[in-house]
Amino acid sequence: MTVSLPLQTIGLTRGHLKSVHHIAFNVKNMDASRHFYGQILGLHELTGDEIPSTLKELVQQGKVANFVTPDGMVIDLFWEPDLSPPDPNPQQQFTRANHLAFDIDPSLFEQAVKVLKEQKVRIDHGPVTRPTGRGIYFYDPDGFLLEIRCDPTEQ
Repeated sequence: MTVSLPLQTIGLTRGHLKSVHHIAFNVKNMDASRHFYGQILGLHELTGDEIPSTLKELVQQGKVANFVTPDGMVIDLFWEPDLSPPDPNPQQQFTRANHLAFDIDPSLFEQAVKVLKEQKVRIDHGPVTRPTGRGIYFYDPDGFLLEIRCDPTEQ
């Protein structure tokens, strides 16, 4: 018998996380991955002023490439030439992703940080402030890296 318990408000309220902002993948072969996402999937690769200022140097060094989906979600590719996944089978979960980032309204960012700390969620690093906004990186129960981030607040 399954018992349905009422949703307790111990964390963020439904609707606070607005959307997936970006997902970052570790890739072993940057050229092959850029070809796949840009040429095969037809995604737009960010270039020039489209590249976030925090990533420009890494993009210039060939260590990062950024693509955007038609609905605006960003896919970041991080070059890890020595990458060897725990299992060569691509059907194994969590072997090739870097992190998943959720967007939140800037006015709710501090509340999100407080919830993570109160719930004793394992924090990787942050909060950090960048020209592109603020973020905090943390782990889910399986050790997958997640981020809650927000755009910069209006000054």
